[in-house]
Formats: sequence, structure tokens, C-alpha cells
Amino acid sequence: MGNRIFRTTNFIKTVNYFKKNGIRHTYYAAKERLEEERKSNYYYRKPSAEELEEQRRETADYSELFSIVVPAFETKEEFLRDMLDSVCGQSYGKWELIIADASESDTVEKIVLEAAQRMTEENGENRIKYRRLTENKGISGNTNAGIEMASGDYIALLDHDDFLTPDALYYMAQAVHSAKEQGIIPALLYTDEDKYENNIGYYISPHEKLKFNLDLILSNNYICHFTAVEAKLMKTLQLRGEFDGAQDYDLVLRVVGQLLKTVPMHEMQRRIIHISRILYHWRSHADSTAENTASKSYAYEAGKNALTDFCAGQGWNVEVNHSLHLGFYEIAYVPDILTVRTDIGIVGGRVLDARGRICGGAFDANGVSRYMGLHKEYSGGSTHRAALKQDAAAVDIRCIQVRPELREQFEQITGLRYEERTVRCKMGRRTGEIRIADMSGLICDEAGYRKLSMELGRAASEHGYRVLWNPEMTVYAKR
Repeated sequence: MGNRIFRTTNFIKTVNYFKKNGIRHTYYAAKERLEEERKSNYYYRKPSAEELEEQRRETADYSELFSIVVPAFETKEEFLRDMLDSVCGQSYGKWELIIADASESDTVEKIVLEAAQRMTEENGENRIKYRRLTENKGISGNTNAGIEMASGDYIALLDHDDFLTPDALYYMAQAVHSAKEQGIIPALLYTDEDKYENNIGYYISPHEKLKFNLDLILSNNYICHFTAVEAKLMKTLQLRGEFDGAQDYDLVLRVVGQLLKTVPMHEMQRRIIHISRILYHWRSHADSTAENTASKSYAYEAGKNALTDFCAGQGWNVEVNHSLHLGFYEIAYVPDILTVRTDIGIVGGRVLDARGRICGGAFDANGVSRYMGLHKEYSGGSTHRAALKQDAAAVDIRCIQVRPELREQFEQITGLRYEERTVRCKMGRRTGEIRIADMSGLICDEAGYRKLSMELGRAASEHGYRVLWNPEMTVYAKR
């Protein structure tokens, strides 16, 4: 029964995708999804009692207090109890749970007060704060009421129908403690997550995220859950009701915007910390966006508005559009990305082999191509990461644009005069022309192209510029 429901959900998603994007995109999207599901062998393993006890001993002297804020509204009893149990069962002991309840009924209140009473009886203290709201001010307004009650060093947000792993706060506290020992005050922390398929009781769809990546967050809120923000910053920013549905995305963008104003890029990279562990279970049920992405279509428009607001705040002349995939966005730069974005030194795209598969593109710091071998029509799975603009350590030198300030370095590294040529390529849903560096005078094997690409990427970084991968820029390797 459960598996049939899950397949039916996928069928509904496919039909909706077809109506929006047409047969060609739907064919490849469905094909890639099936391949992804066949390869998946994900299994969530809950930490043992012995591991949790060791975590308690290890962090007993830590001082960081986490305030977990949950806006509640007519929450189902099963979901509410699971959420409460997941917080009360944390191996890290310095936390407070704040429930801001806008329900009309008293179901949530009774269950929360029951949990608070049980905690008092068992531990001699109660760390659950409950507030009954006199009116429903929406997700942002209700959450802000909880934020006002928070007394912790960090404020974390938890949805009322989701739940945490028992070691979630342990790893959060460990990351904060480690950063402070290095003289770093984290502004924002985030973790990996998975989905809990409510109908069948399985953990599915692990989302293993990249460390903070500016242009990736400008394509999609990949940070999402579980997120904690330094308390003073959270109380200053709060959530904005006009972006309800994408209020968490708007919050992340404003944290990023605040840091961009006050610290250099390398410092921002250190103050936004990715904890590479699945610590959050996003419950997938009939009314959630985890299962039915069309159930809250207003959220995607709110996300677009939040991103537009961020770009305007940076003074960028751009147009923000929805991409093929719900909740993912494309920023069109007017007139040219290197003119609009003075922080970017090099823009590069995909290089495809004769079979239409990626043989060069975005490289990580170790010179590994992130999406090597992926078919040109594939987006990189459920995260669609391979179809999104993102920061990279380097990009393939066969498909690049270099800003004038770095062309001397280009010429020193390649031995070529910097000249450009025009190529036609796919630009989202349309075909257009772009200007890229003319590399016709350079003959290398794949290892040689990679070596030069990495050298140019390092040169850009040394001169204070970032490298951007734009998968819309596409050329074929010489045959």
C-alpha cells in the first residue's frame, strides 16, 4: 500500500512537470529520477544509546544554549508527539524548546503542557516554553513571537510536523565550540537532511549539501533544514511576513546579505558552517511540500520575490525567473554578468563529449569535475545541482569568460593572447550566443586542460575574485 502511494505521488509530479515543461524535459527528468531511485541504497541509522551517552559526557562542559522555535497550528497529535520526543531526546543537554501556538483548538496546548509536566517530574526542570497566540499572524509572525521568547545563544527553527535526529544539537554545539576555539563566531549553521515517508515509514531522499556556496544559494534554498542563526542576528532580522512560504529562504539570503556588507568573502565562508551529517527528518505527507511540491505553489513565488529583493539590495541589474524546476531560480544579468558582478573573475560552462556527456566544467579544490559523465539533459538528480549556477574552485578553460583585470594572468598561464569567439549554446529554454575565450591555439589532453583550468582558478582567487560555473554555457570538446 505504502509503496503504491509513493509511486502514485511520483506519477502526479511527472504529470505536473509535463504540463509545465513539455515532453522532452519530462522524458529526461523521469528517466533520471528512475535511475536515481534504482541506485539509492540509503538507510538512516539511529545512533546507539552508548554513542548518545558518550556525546553527553563530551559536551557536558559546553556553555552554548540553543533555542528551538516551533510555530504550531492545529498540528496532528502523532506529528506533534514525534517532534517533542525528538527534542527532549537530544544528547546535548543545553536547549530550550519554544512553541508558539496559533491553533484555535486546545489540542496542541494539552500535549505540550503534558510533555512539560513529564519533563519536570523526570528531570526536576522544564525547558519547554509554551505561548498561546491570540491571533494567527502567519508562519513568519507566529515564529517571530517564539523568537522574542528565546534566551539562547543560537536560535534554530523546526517545523511542527518534522523531527530531529537525537544527536542534532550535539553536532551543532560541537561546530560552534570548535569555531569559537579558532576565534570564529558562527553566524549561521546548517546540516544535511532526509525525508521521512510517512505512508511507509521509510527514510528516503538524503540531501547531502555543499559547504556554503554563494551562487548556489542564489539558485535555490539548498541550505533549508536544520538551520540555526546566532541569536542577536536572528532577533535583529526576524522573519518577514510578506515572504511567507519562503520565509526561511528570505532569512538565509538576509544573513548572507548582512555578512556581505560587513566581512570579506573568505570570512563569510568561515562564519556560515555546514555540518555534513543528516540531522533533520523532513516529514513527507499529503499536505507537505516534501511530498507535493504543488501544494504550496505560492511559496515558489515568494522565493522568487525574496531573491529579487536580495539582488536589488546588492544593486544588481538583473531579472529573476523560475527555472524548469519548482523552487529553483535563474538570474538573468543585464547586460553582462561580469559587468554586474564585480566579485566574479571568471565564468565558465560545460564542455561535452561526442556522446553529449560532461567531460569538463566545474572543478572542486582537488581538481575533480563535479558532474563528470552526466548526460547533458540531466539535472543532477532531485537537487538539480548540475543545472544550477554555483561557485567553483575552477572552470574548464575551453568554455570561459575572463574579466579584463585577469586577462594578463590568463595570457601568462596559457601562453595565448586573450581573444574571444562567439558560440551558440543553450541558455535555459532558448538558444543564444555568448562570447568565450578563443582556445583554438591550445592543444592539450584532458589532464592538460584540467591543469591550466586549476591554475587560472587559483590566480583568480589570489586576486580576490570568485569563479562561477554557469551550466547554461555549453560547448563541445574538439573531436
